[in-house]
Amino acid sequence: MQLTLWTYEGPPHVGAMRVATAMRGVHYVLHAPQGDTYADLLFTMIERRGERPPVTYTTFQARDLGGDTAQLFKDAAREAYARFQPQALLVGASCTAELIQDDPGGLAAALNLPVPVIPLELPAYQRKENWGAAETFYQLVRTLAVKPAQPRLRGTVPRCNLLGPTALGFRHRDDLREISQLITQLGIEINVIAPWHATPADLARLADADFNVVLYPEVAQTAAAWLSRSFSQPATRTVPIGVRATREFIAEVATLAGIDPDLASAQAHSRSTWYAESVDANYLTGKRVFVFGDATHAIAAARVAAQEFGFEVVGLGSYSREFGRELRAAAQDYGLEALITDDYLEVEAAMAAALPDLVLGTQMERHMAKRLGLPCAVVSAPVHVQDFPARHAPQMGFEGANVLFDTWVHPLMMGLEQHLLGMFRGDFEFHEDAAPSHLGHATPAATSSVAAVAPNAVAAAAAAVTAVTTAPADAAAATHSAHAADAAVGGDAAPIAVPIEPVTSTAPWSADAEQELRKIPFFVRAKARRNTEAYARIRSLPLITLETLYDAKAHFSR
Repeated sequence: MQLTLWTYEGPPHVGAMRVATAMRGVHYVLHAPQGDTYADLLFTMIERRGERPPVTYTTFQARDLGGDTAQLFKDAAREAYARFQPQALLVGASCTAELIQDDPGGLAAALNLPVPVIPLELPAYQRKENWGAAETFYQLVRTLAVKPAQPRLRGTVPRCNLLGPTALGFRHRDDLREISQLITQLGIEINVIAPWHATPADLARLADADFNVVLYPEVAQTAAAWLSRSFSQPATRTVPIGVRATREFIAEVATLAGIDPDLASAQAHSRSTWYAESVDANYLTGKRVFVFGDATHAIAAARVAAQEFGFEVVGLGSYSREFGRELRAAAQDYGLEALITDDYLEVEAAMAAALPDLVLGTQMERHMAKRLGLPCAVVSAPVHVQDFPARHAPQMGFEGANVLFDTWVHPLMMGLEQHLLGMFRGDFEFHEDAAPSHLGHATPAATSSVAAVAPNAVAAAAAAVTAVTTAPADAAAATHSAHAADAAVGGDAAPIAVPIEPVTSTAPWSADAEQELRKIPFFVRAKARRNTEAYARIRSLPLITLETLYDAKAHFSR
């Protein structure tokens, strides 16, 4: 176990809550101390749900540890059943309560409640959130699914189950709508969708389908494997993220359903394909992209970036250790070594070393990219409230491919606009103190106060740049200087990337060289500065001039 500021996944009982909250007619009794009830906020604040999750906490306190905490749990379970009347009851312990070893499963079984009671053994100090969600869904399916007396006979209309979408899932609601529509258009009937809005009675009908569609392997793969062994139901392996993967998904589903794959593929269409091949997108070809997230979304995003948008994947990683084999195989296709870690500092170091033009990651990579001055698009959980939009914004299917194109390409487009503004900021019409063009030559009253502050801001920014580029031994001091510059200009200063490894005796830049450096697009400016300073150190130059900048460019372009 490691103490850290940020974590990619919560403890496994949070995964169990995601499954319970997604379903109907299920209640979760969680043996937990006061303070472990924070998980409610994940659903009501971040996902913006109109109701709290169906969870009852025992919320024992320190003074209760000297008494009978087992009785507290039994009372909480009995009262939860009486109040909520669930069709099935989940029972388990949080990471802290696990240390008490009160055995919630055995205690709940002793109550003889008239509904199925499903104990969850979730080792909080060895496993994490996605594993907890997968284990909870598996235990629900294994307990509630009814094996038919005779094998199912295929009807005239093929039938499938959709497995995997949960509460607090990244775009699960929108993905489900998109894929449900796609499958219905193929003439396939949807038997059960689970866990999303499913009841225990729905899980009992899982065997009444010809095959299963696994949308999120992190959640549904374990349950789908059990259904395959128990009910001889095959399951899909393709995750339909991107145009190519969606077409492959259609072909796979058509094969499992026994329908003509060619007729099914005729419905494949997406605007993103044309956009990606258009002149406007061609100048983005070859952009370097760094990808990190859960295994499903990271592998899919890397494929879309490389095969559909023409980007170069320079980093691929995930915090999903359970899918390490799949990640390493995917990274090998791009000549990379997969980064499998849940340490965000290690991810940030790899991101800075890769010097990408675009980062595709979680909300944590978004923070890192902002600090490094890189554009970023969120493609995976963990996410924050802005990634639960009110609008329809799937990641899967053909409409999902359109969303991906907009989400990934627009940061690069806006980056080019920012570059143009930076290039012309010395122009008489566009400098910082220039009045808005629609006001003619009038100077607003606020200009004088801004002008008075500007020299101090510029001086602070210059000091921060000097601190960073000279790379003091104390990297934290350089970081502080960069943030000081940002604060001095009111938070609008471009983030300054702190080198991962200190460099020594960097030559100063001449004024004309600095001015020419500003004309380089901001998303490669840091690399140009680093290469030029390395070139100057190799040749022991006392000053970086305009000629040095050009010589360094020629040297590293060979």
